[in-house]
Amino acid sequence: MTDVTGFSARGDVGPPQAEGGERETLTAFLGYMRKAVIAKAAGLTDEVGLAPGVPSGTSLLGLVKHLTRVEHNWFVWGYAGDGGEQPLDDDAPPEAGETGEVLIAAYQDAIRASDEIIASCDDLGRRGARSLRAGAEGPTMRWLLVHMIEETGRHAGHADILREQTDGATGR
Repeated sequence: MTDVTGFSARGDVGPPQAEGGERETLTAFLGYMRKAVIAKAAGLTDEVGLAPGVPSGTSLLGLVKHLTRVEHNWFVWGYAGDGGEQPLDDDAPPEAGETGEVLIAAYQDAIRASDEIIASCDDLGRRGARSLRAGAEGPTMRWLLVHMIEETGRHAGHADILREQTDGATGR
């Protein structure tokens, strides 16, 4: 099934063949994790995608909104020092009117903004403007990329389970 974002629900897709240097490898794996999350959310009705799949209330589209805000907070707000006085609340649940189409498009927009910041950084050891961790220096781009692979990968795993619960679809 394909939704309006152009992503299809898919079976297992192995990791990327990243043969370049450090930046290429890190960004390839981050992109792989991001696509996995989008693929898990694609093709579901809003009712199913927004329905909590576990007692804590986590839903597939709630994970997408969380990752959208995490991308913004770490790359735009933290690393680039843009995006307002305070970071966005990354625990905010989807609101009325936030459909799968809207939430996935917002995630894709956040990814594009993050990717522009990554591309503009010519030294992975350069520190960002500020940190989301109280009292800490802004992280290096290297740390940020590794953290975002970890954060996105963790939630891609959650999305795997939530998707399987909805319609039995499995795979990365």
